[in-house]
Amino acid sequence: MLFEQERKHKLVEYLQHNHRASVQELGEMFQVSDSTVRRDLKELEDARLLKRTHGGAVSLQSVNFEPNMVDKEDSYREEKERIARRAAEMVNQGDTILLDSGTTTLPLARELRNRSGIRVITNSVIVLGELKDCRNIELSIIGGLLRPDTQAFVGPMAERLLDMVRVDKAFMATNGLDMREGITTPNLTEAAIKRKMIDIAKQVLLLADHSKIGGIAYAKFADLNDIDYCITDGGVPVSTIQQFRKLGLDMIIA
Repeated sequence: MLFEQERKHKLVEYLQHNHRASVQELGEMFQVSDSTVRRDLKELEDARLLKRTHGGAVSLQSVNFEPNMVDKEDSYREEKERIARRAAEMVNQGDTILLDSGTTTLPLARELRNRSGIRVITNSVIVLGELKDCRNIELSIIGGLLRPDTQAFVGPMAERLLDMVRVDKAFMATNGLDMREGITTPNLTEAAIKRKMIDIAKQVLLLADHSKIGGIAYAKFADLNDIDYCITDGGVPVSTIQQFRKLGLDMIIA
């Protein structure tokens, strides 16, 4: 059996590699009681080395870390493209749609380039760049404060502009989708604009590749029941898909 400090060090190390763990999982790993694990987690959270959740803990990196758009675009590219193709099938002629900022909504914008009779609203600079020369699409940009890491306009000005419109469908990106913690992103101002997008949409579709499933970031912007559909890829275990469906979230596998 490990000494206490060595156990805590390995616990933090494990979370950094695996992002999250349950109390039961850690107890079995280190051969200690659940009460010992909970005490360790409390002390490590006090030391700002992790964040406790219901039934376990997540690493602070998974809660706060926000990769830039270039880094994120290269991750799970094929899965994101499949998700985008499936999402594009749900866009009808005459729709007014909102595209959130994200590397899963960007390939959706590419899928829509040759469509006509649709109106696109976005707060994303990269989506704007993708669609700006498409004469067949009516494109509107929601301005405001630009966040360089995500190339998204956020803040009170962007939120006020969204108050002026209503959309048929909002296609949302996320950093984490968890059964208990809901849908999250690392930044509070991004969370606020995402919440506003959900509020103005008749239908909300979440685009989340399998790496986002079970992830928890710092700022929550939606509960599962705020989402009409979640489009993901085949990398999500069937048992997890079934659990989400039991909770009322309609999961579509691309």
